[in-house]
Amino acid sequence: MDYPLSQVSPKAKIGKNVKIGPFVTIADDVEIGDGTTIMSNAVILDGARIGKDCLICTGAVISNIPQDLKFKGEKTTAVIGDRTTIREYVTVNRGTASKNTTIIGDDCLIMAYCHVAHDCKLGNHIITSNACQIAGEVVIDDYATIGGGSLIHQFSHIGTQVMMQGGSRVPKDIPPYAMVGREPLRFIGINSVGLKRRGFTNEQIDAIQRTYRLIYQDGLNFTQAIELAEKEVPECVEKRTIIDFIKSSSRGIINN
Repeated sequence: MDYPLSQVSPKAKIGKNVKIGPFVTIADDVEIGDGTTIMSNAVILDGARIGKDCLICTGAVISNIPQDLKFKGEKTTAVIGDRTTIREYVTVNRGTASKNTTIIGDDCLIMAYCHVAHDCKLGNHIITSNACQIAGEVVIDDYATIGGGSLIHQFSHIGTQVMMQGGSRVPKDIPPYAMVGREPLRFIGINSVGLKRRGFTNEQIDAIQRTYRLIYQDGLNFTQAIELAEKEVPECVEKRTIIDFIKSSSRGIINN
């Protein structure tokens, strides 16, 4: 195909029905899935792997080299799943030797001016509001919603179904189903509205509430709270998701 106002490498693998606006740059080692739209002035660099039916908006830069002094030019990728929207002036850096890839999953919305650094792994159905700055090797699980202007520390882990207040500074891990806010950032409840919208039953929500009541409201340390939750909260996926997350946290979870 001919894109007279854009610089598109003939080596790039461009799917069917891809729309490419004017003044777009697409490098050699790029793959773009069927039905994706690349708007004007976007820059898609070596290592980009963009899925089907995505929207890459004006001025976005996908798969630029990492802002990591340990990077030595190794061949790495930045992968974007299907049906994901990358809004204006978002930057997504490719991976380093640490993880080899940066990943943004399916059905995500990355709003304007966000930065996703090297080796991050974002799951599916994630929303990052305007101007979020996500440092290297951050993990964000499915259905998390990150408020605008949030700053997420390197290596942090944000659990599934989390709702985060805008302007948050994230120094530690945020466990699943939590609603977090204030300064310093703290647990302020569970994301009950989001859970109900996504079809969680009253029984599932009650199990989450009971687990977090032990963790955050009964005056126990986290080890004691987990031991008690194992005994007192009926076994279910939600309880297990919370406990396994806390046990695996290397940075520790936020306080209440």
